[in-house]
Amino acid sequence: MNSIVTVKILIADDHPVVRMGIRGMLDGEPDIEVVGEAENGGEAVEMVAKLRPDVVLMDLRMPNMDGVAATEKITKDHPETRILVLTTYESDADILRAIETGATGYLLKDTPKEDLFAAIRTVAKGESPLAPAVASRLMRRMRSPEEEALSAREIEVLNLVAEGASNKRIAKELWIGETTVKSHLLHIYEKLGVADRTAAVTMALKRGIIRL
Repeated sequence: MNSIVTVKILIADDHPVVRMGIRGMLDGEPDIEVVGEAENGGEAVEMVAKLRPDVVLMDLRMPNMDGVAATEKITKDHPETRILVLTTYESDADILRAIETGATGYLLKDTPKEDLFAAIRTVAKGESPLAPAVASRLMRRMRSPEEEALSAREIEVLNLVAEGASNKRIAKELWIGETTVKSHLLHIYEKLGVADRTAAVTMALKRGIIRL
């Protein structure tokens, strides 16, 4: 008789009700075991080191340390642990940042539970499930690189510009120099075919590259 190979899961989400709901769904799967819950990215990093889960279900927007920073830290220190992003966000900025920092898969929270179960098993094998909306955005970027060639860092700069941040504040928040900020802005203008900050934000919003 074959023994069941269990996939150990850590749930990282700052909403207790969400964590409880996910745990409740997963508890019915004989080959999936929830070994812990983290309420922020920093706690997720610490718990991965202690519990060594196979897969982390990672939300992106959390206090203390967000899901992207936690993903980057975990994939660097514990490459054997896979990250499956489970979030409500599907903008190009969120998708790019998560995947560039090492997330194996990316699902939205309205994903049917059967698809979530399948994605967990797929990620545990090292494969990369993507929500249809996410896959279509990535395919669009690949088909039209000249229109959507902003890097993850450039999108971060543009998000701050959209919030009304000055070059000085952008430099401080991203730990880069103001000269570097200006350089990023020039590249952004060139790639979007615009001449100023307002036009860049307007074009990025229109294309779904950033959100307000």
